[in-house]
Amino acid sequence: MKIEHIALYVTDLEGARDFFTKYFQAVSNDGYHNENTDFRSYFLTFEDGARLEIMQKPQMQDIEKSAARTGYIHIAFSVGSKERVDELTQTLGNDGYAVISGPRTTGDGYYESCVVGIEGNQIEITV
Repeated sequence: MKIEHIALYVTDLEGARDFFTKYFQAVSNDGYHNENTDFRSYFLTFEDGARLEIMQKPQMQDIEKSAARTGYIHIAFSVGSKERVDELTQTLGNDGYAVISGPRTTGDGYYESCVVGIEGNQIEITV
């Protein structure tokens, strides 16, 4: 069994698509638009075949996303090396995204950083 895809509602659909294609080399489909409900989405496919669906619909509630809450907290990307973790973390920080931890080796042995990416959602970058 495998996870087929993960979905994320966003308010800026094209901005989210651009974020994941620019920093994580996602490949986007042409998008979907249901004209009856005005629901829109893109499927983003990553190098290893993992997929993320980003979605938008009218009148969504966008509440503050505190770090300590129930539900999904972050999405983690393995970038292959400590050097790549460092580079991508620095690039995201230089581009104005908040780096909230790392890069560092965690107590359980992961080398990672965590960045607040698009719309307050946390992105973990690991080897």
